[in-house]
Amino acid sequence: MLALVSTGALADNWLSSIAQYRNDIVYQSIQQMTMVAIAGVLAMIVAVPAGIYLSRPSQRHGAVVVMQTLNVGQAVPKLALLALAMSLMGIGSVPAIFGLWVATLLPIALNTYEGLRAVPRTLIEAATGMGMTPRQILWRVELPNALYVIFAGVRTALAITVGTAPLAFLIGGGGLGELIFTGIDLNDFTMLLAGAIPTALLAIFTDAVIGQMQRRLVSPGVTFRN
Repeated sequence: MLALVSTGALADNWLSSIAQYRNDIVYQSIQQMTMVAIAGVLAMIVAVPAGIYLSRPSQRHGAVVVMQTLNVGQAVPKLALLALAMSLMGIGSVPAIFGLWVATLLPIALNTYEGLRAVPRTLIEAATGMGMTPRQILWRVELPNALYVIFAGVRTALAITVGTAPLAFLIGGGGLGELIFTGIDLNDFTMLLAGAIPTALLAIFTDAVIGQMQRRLVSPGVTFRN
């Protein structure tokens, strides 16, 4: 019992200490999520059409090489991407968004490609037999059946991007990394937590929001089959 009381008191002390940074947390959270939102939207605008294009039968041979390259690209540390963006574009929010965009791009493109390639051939053959054009098959058969996998890529990409976004502070992009890395430099554990805890909560919140969109937009039959 005494241990529980002591733990509760310690947690209350931490929360009250973190509360002193609430203005910084709100401002930097908005700054960070703005970068994530811009990078995410731009990534979807580019990655989804790219995945669709590479999934077409005419691109089968070239797509294998591109997908293997993208798989290798996912292994590149996110800090290295941001460092590359800084070397090309300087410091500030623009190179930070560019680095986050590249990090977000790869999982979405891969899932779009893999989701479309995984659509059963029997469905496509049946649609062809009904006289549907390739464009109609894409929009009415392939994309609805691949939507669950595409959303899974978006959820993964955005959750990772939210967790990566604090690194943008290192190249002048701002965000909650200011609290995290300043806390590390000053050996201030409370300041570090003031940045780390909101970052974790934002990642969970982002995943939950995209998950709700997935449940509303994807057909229950497709969800069950996947």
